[in-house]
Amino acid sequence: MKQDRGLRSEVGCLKPGARSLKPTITLVIYGGITPTDTVIRMTLSSMVVSRDWLEVSVLECILGGLHMDVTVENEPQRAIERLSRSKIDALIVDCDLNGSSRILHALQAPQRQPYTVPLVIMGGPHCLTNLDQTGALFAFEKPISVEQAVRTLSAARNMIVDGRLRYHRTGLEIPVSLKAKGQEAKDAQLINLSQGGMQVRTEHFIDADIVMQVHFELPGTRSKLKAEAEVVWHDKSGNFGMRFLNVPRPQQRTLQLWLAQQFLAH
Repeated sequence: MKQDRGLRSEVGCLKPGARSLKPTITLVIYGGITPTDTVIRMTLSSMVVSRDWLEVSVLECILGGLHMDVTVENEPQRAIERLSRSKIDALIVDCDLNGSSRILHALQAPQRQPYTVPLVIMGGPHCLTNLDQTGALFAFEKPISVEQAVRTLSAARNMIVDGRLRYHRTGLEIPVSLKAKGQEAKDAQLINLSQGGMQVRTEHFIDADIVMQVHFELPGTRSKLKAEAEVVWHDKSGNFGMRFLNVPRPQQRTLQLWLAQQFLAH
């Protein structure tokens, strides 16, 4: 029998204030395990702004199954204050809550831009008609459909994780070779690396208008990464910022996995 390698989470939730009646919701989420599973499993934070405790209890189950800690606020002003002093990865606002519009306006205020926390709104059909004006990236109706909410919140979570990995830079000092077509290879030192590019330092002159072939070996791997890159900035100290233009898919995957490991290690 083939072993099930899916992700399985079970969370039992009790509606706040309930005594004799103890409704339990069991959430089971299945998904293929990949080499980046430890990244996917990392715990994120979320805030739910609502007084609808039945819906909140369902969201707590779903968010717990998605490895997201949950803070619940039932006062919009307190939610705004908490956002100003705490790091929140995702925000879920019940637009049926009186005063919820203050939160949406506060998030779009100039002094809060850029605001990168994914915003999810929930409510009746009348609340979701002007989605573009709220600034929300995701939405679902009440009463909550568990299947719909799982899809929506999973998409929000994936966006958060993808963003973290895409822009994460790892500092390191390893040699890198830079070569322009028709020219000899030039030695440089790799300073930091991300999925989109790298910073190098070299004593050699580099023509910023020429596409370069870059070659280097990631620590702990046996294969060399080869890519095309262009210079996007440089300074008088010999530092060059380079953007990857073309990375073969297998090597791009290797780079993504290696960066994910460095992200978790720090």
